[in-house]
Amino acid sequence: MTNNMEEVKQMSSSKRKTQLILIFLTVFIYLLGFGIIIPILPILSRDFGATATETGLLMSVYSLMQFIFSPFWGRLSDRFGRKPILLYCLLGEAASYILFAISRDLKMLFIARMLAGFFGGSISTASAYISDITPSDQRSKGMALIGAAFGLGFVFGPAIGGFLTEYSKHISTEPFFNTSFASYVVSGLCFFTFLFGLVFLKESLTTKAPARSNKSRFLIIFEKLKIPVVSHLTIAFFLLSFSMSAMEATLVLYMGEVFSWGIKEVSYGFAYIGVIIIITQGYLIRKFLPKWGERLVLKSGTLVFFLGMVLIALAPNITVMAIAMTFVALGNGLSNPSILGSISNLTESTEQGSTLGVTQSLSSLGRILGPALGGFIFHHLFIQSPFILAGILGFVAFLIVMVLNQQIPNKGKSSGSH
Repeated sequence: MTNNMEEVKQMSSSKRKTQLILIFLTVFIYLLGFGIIIPILPILSRDFGATATETGLLMSVYSLMQFIFSPFWGRLSDRFGRKPILLYCLLGEAASYILFAISRDLKMLFIARMLAGFFGGSISTASAYISDITPSDQRSKGMALIGAAFGLGFVFGPAIGGFLTEYSKHISTEPFFNTSFASYVVSGLCFFTFLFGLVFLKESLTTKAPARSNKSRFLIIFEKLKIPVVSHLTIAFFLLSFSMSAMEATLVLYMGEVFSWGIKEVSYGFAYIGVIIIITQGYLIRKFLPKWGERLVLKSGTLVFFLGMVLIALAPNITVMAIAMTFVALGNGLSNPSILGSISNLTESTEQGSTLGVTQSLSSLGRILGPALGGFIFHHLFIQSPFILAGILGFVAFLIVMVLNQQIPNKGKSSGSH
């Protein structure tokens, strides 16, 4: 780990900044493609005769494949390098969206989404790439780039997807052409990103991990969950992902019931959340970390996230709801990069890919279970229950961070700050 850290320190600031911009663009274009598909998926599955349950499963299967295969891609990147894994996955993504475009029944649609989730497990490799090229005191700031890319994809993807499906009607009125057209555009984006990465992206891994015996993906996950501090932070990350996805899955229904909002208004609401996350992870966290360090940022983030979720359930009007959503987005934006940066600082350089792969894998598990349980208790208990559950899980994450406190690396804090 020492040799790798020395090389990172010797890397010029301008060169590091260039590589960070390149990996940000790579992740952003990939997530933009994912966001474009989101509004298309329910429409297409409905046209193929899917039930509401089947549509939900179609959305969950992507995260399920990420849960299973994120550690796999992470381990491969530790052994063979970050760049080849990112490039292979981008090509695979391009192919999966072509399959999505030509699908004409539900079975093919499921296969296409499973393939997209399989290759989408490479986000952990992008996180490891950032770990490779950032010194320990800049690690959490670097991880915020992934979150900012997520936020931008969240804001622009669905809007572009909606535009493409509408625009396609002027090209052809053939059945399914509108959704196929958008899928081909996403495939093209992935292929463009592949070419972009092939030409401009530099390999970041300097010390490659030795070959190891093939282990079960679940065995890898359990191994990582035995590591002190890392395991607790990974569990906190899982709880926050679970909470966020439970909220996202039921907010449309809740806002319709309580405030008579339609899809358009809720879409604006989600865009607002995305904007706050972008501001938080793209700007605020870069200001807060040097002053506060990971410990205080993480405690503040999880506490604000918990308060926001509870406030959603209690909001009597749109103004209070807006404050609640600001809290949720701000808490999410402060917590996620701080957790990923801390896990990275606690991990050997040759283990970055696999450890961050397990972290992202459990985050995907949260995105599988959150919508399912959130939807279930929304219908079978009371409509505020998903947000109360999300608040409770957020509070547990806050308690985990409070208990760990001094064991969390505080490397983001500037030595001159008090």
